[in-house]
Amino acid sequence: MHEHGMCEGLVDLIRREAGDRGITGARVRVGTRHAVVGEAFEQAFAHAAEGTPAENAVLDLVVTPLTVICRDCGGRTESLDVLAVCPVCGGDDVDLTGGDELVLESVSYREERGHVPGHPG
Repeated sequence: MHEHGMCEGLVDLIRREAGDRGITGARVRVGTRHAVVGEAFEQAFAHAAEGTPAENAVLDLVVTPLTVICRDCGGRTESLDVLAVCPVCGGDDVDLTGGDELVLESVSYREERGHVPGHPG
């Protein structure tokens, strides 16, 4: 499962960013070309996060489409299918672009007790 390798890298990035702060959630944008399975990705993330500040964090996975450009009719559309054909003419002579990103969009941290926002310490 390639999801494990991706999630190990994400958890490493989160750990470097978080330091000792506890993580409550992370939002990850992954392109269609990675062909991730949502449930498998979530399980891989949970496994990679065990024993780290990201353990038990809620994962918000956003899958982004790729762009399908038809060489026959010139149609241009977005698709979540890596084996896309042109939805305009049904042709399979298409160029696929995008959909290959893997981005850690945001991380949510546990609120520290006794800390007043905007005040040091």
